[in-house]
Amino acid sequence: MNHLRPADEGFRLARHAHLVVYTARDDGDLLTVYDCGAAQKPPSAQFIGHIVNVEAPARTQQTPTGYIVKLDEGGRLVEQADGDWVVRPA
Repeated sequence: MNHLRPADEGFRLARHAHLVVYTARDDGDLLTVYDCGAAQKPPSAQFIGHIVNVEAPARTQQTPTGYIVKLDEGGRLVEQADGDWVVRPA
């Protein structure tokens, strides 16, 4: 499942996108992307990988199973290497 819009580099993330990272997997983190944390909609994408850096304006909230990256102004999700992702400004 990947319904993210392509960008020049990577994928576009909505203005108030949330990236939920579940870190309790042996083969990598489970990354789930929601267009808006407040909307009652299914996720836009879900995949295995690691967020190695967040360069876009965002807040990070720790959870018992990982963390949530809450974007303030949207951004781009760019793959640096196989399964290593960076969240860049839009």
